[in-house]
Amino acid sequence: MPRAPLYASFGIADAKSARAKLARVVRGAPEVVVKVTGRQKGGGHVKAHLDYIGRKGDIDIETRDGEILTSKEDIAERAEEWSDTLQWRSRATVSSVSMVFSMPEGTDPDKVLSAVRAMAHAELSDNHDYVMALHNDTPRPHVHLSVQAEGLDRTRFNPRPVQLNRFRERFAEELRARGVAAEATPRRSRGKGVAGSSIALVKLRARLRSEGSRQISDSDRRTNEQAVAVARGQQKLPEFISAGTRRWGEIRGAYRQTADALDATGNIDDRKLAGDVRSFLDKHEKLNATPEVFAARHAESIKRALPKPEVAPPDRPPRDKGRNR
Repeated sequence: MPRAPLYASFGIADAKSARAKLARVVRGAPEVVVKVTGRQKGGGHVKAHLDYIGRKGDIDIETRDGEILTSKEDIAERAEEWSDTLQWRSRATVSSVSMVFSMPEGTDPDKVLSAVRAMAHAELSDNHDYVMALHNDTPRPHVHLSVQAEGLDRTRFNPRPVQLNRFRERFAEELRARGVAAEATPRRSRGKGVAGSSIALVKLRARLRSEGSRQISDSDRRTNEQAVAVARGQQKLPEFISAGTRRWGEIRGAYRQTADALDATGNIDDRKLAGDVRSFLDKHEKLNATPEVFAARHAESIKRALPKPEVAPPDRPPRDKGRNR
């Protein structure tokens, strides 16, 4: 049975759930976004972050137990509690980890909050304290989730890619349970290469634009220079991009096998899904990796800048003036 890599870390698919997940992927269901946005050290830093996500009292901050932190004193007390257990350490240690869970514009904000609440209860409540706040000040409804770093069993909360994938998949599952179309698949299964920019880089770009500066970040400059060198044939693509391209070729093969297997069942719905899989592959022939995109654009600009070869006019036979008439 051919299998496409749709799951990163959570859940085992049977035939029905695998078909449903494949359909959501190839038909473009919205992908959930889960990011670690920062780590706070010490009570003062934690309090400042909680003031930010609560907009200094304008937005409700909900605790693990469903209570609402309504005053500055409540917030300061919670920040102090999260840092008290770390006083014995010899140097500043992470007191809390902040994360963001978001969905595209138009998603019901209350359902986003409810899904995050259910996800956090299932994944964190046994060992870690946490608070959350819903923000509607951007087109994308999103929830800030702040987790106490020190667990009840002294296990530190330090989410790595595997755990973040679990959070994404659980978040998407809870949204679907509430009637919201959502999916959480690895980027590689959708023909995506390099992930989006870090929060720090996004903020730096915004600051440079707000200041009216034409300066670009060091990260963007290095990416541009590398892409130009690739386009001119002076440098090869980074190995991680080459490896990703090869991996995408293997994944495309798995999708094609899956489409053939669906066609072979003779079921009308399976054949329609097989057609959608092939349409998806037609739209995603190449891996979308940032340096490759820059390189392709620069190669095209080089091609446009080259002088066009002069085309000699076609030889014409001598004009007949009627001498042989």
